[in-house]
Amino acid sequence: MRFMLIVKATTDSEAGNKPSPELVEAMQKYNEELVKAGVLLAADGLQPSSNGIRISYPEPGGKPRVIDGPFTETKEMIAGYTLIEVKSKEEAVEWALRMPDPHGFGQGEIELRQVVEVEDLMDNPETLAKEAILRKQIQEQKKA
Repeated sequence: MRFMLIVKATTDSEAGNKPSPELVEAMQKYNEELVKAGVLLAADGLQPSSNGIRISYPEPGGKPRVIDGPFTETKEMIAGYTLIEVKSKEEAVEWALRMPDPHGFGQGEIELRQVVEVEDLMDNPETLAKEAILRKQIQEQKKA
């Protein structure tokens, strides 16, 4: 089971303020623990929304609309994420609870969401086989 630990943005992260050296060290230690446990798939911080773009689809079948950042609702934005693969929701919660306060000022908020697997969406053998081929190609590209 894959889970994403979504780190919510704050006014500091949106302002582009860098984390303290202590927080960087705590996050590196946490990521090392994830790696040693064999559960870490990815972990990254994101640029502030001032560097972002939103694409919305206001009408079914209509032309997409592009909106440049910054965006106003900080509490709805993401400052970073960690993607893990674990055996259960309970294990994912345990890892999420071990993550240091992601902003270091008592403002941190983490949302834990399970990733939808293609098998959860359909049972068409042909489509599942195509998806498996794509995932294998991705893994091969990473190795190259």
